[in-house]
Amino acid sequence: MKYESYRSLKTVAIAGSTALMSTSSLFAATEDSLLQKYVIAGGWPMILIGLLILALIALCVFNFMNLSKTKFCPDDLKAGLMDHMMNCRVRSAIELGASHPSYLGRMMAYALPNVDARRPEDLGRDYVEDAIADFTINENRKSMTLINYISLIAQTAPMLGLFGTVLGMVGAFGTLASGDGSADPSALAGDISVALLTTLWGLVTAIPSLTAYFFFKNKLNNLVAECHHSAEELLNASIQTVNGDAHLAKIPEGVAV
Repeated sequence: MKYESYRSLKTVAIAGSTALMSTSSLFAATEDSLLQKYVIAGGWPMILIGLLILALIALCVFNFMNLSKTKFCPDDLKAGLMDHMMNCRVRSAIELGASHPSYLGRMMAYALPNVDARRPEDLGRDYVEDAIADFTINENRKSMTLINYISLIAQTAPMLGLFGTVLGMVGAFGTLASGDGSADPSALAGDISVALLTTLWGLVTAIPSLTAYFFFKNKLNNLVAECHHSAEELLNASIQTVNGDAHLAKIPEGVAV
């Protein structure tokens, strides 16, 4: 009895192993077939398109990590700067901004030294805004460099696809011309595969690249606009503190503030 059970168990184990090996072989054959059918059959231009896809993924990951609120306009830094500016501690605000690596911190450290206490009516707002504009031009150029590379991929990928199409068609006509009226169907199919697959993968690369370019560009613009709005609020807070009494004196009595 014990021997028969052992024999049955051994039979089931062998059958399971055989089925598992057959399934693995089937999946391996399917993967090889798909890889051969949709990638390798595209020829050597697929290598260049593959490099563009890898570059696109790397740029998207980097921009996704870099373009965040914590790296541009963090709430804790804005609260600290607002506290200093409302109490007209401009030097402390400069030191706090310089100690923070965010966009807002570096921008305020660059712009606030232009505050002019000899002009209490606006604290030299024009000079501060000019400094903010200069800082924005320099910093946006750095941030846009990696975003523009995504646009470059979006324009290059279809061109590589078109190049593969021309290459495949030239090969197809060459195959037709080399035969004596009966071209080799397998060779002709290989040339047509190069023509169509490179076009397909060129478009597959270009469409998400174009979407990612405008997504990250708009995200950068929104983050920079938020930093500018915060800087304006900080400067207005100090001006309001300095000219609070004068501002109230201009309001007719009986009008709610």
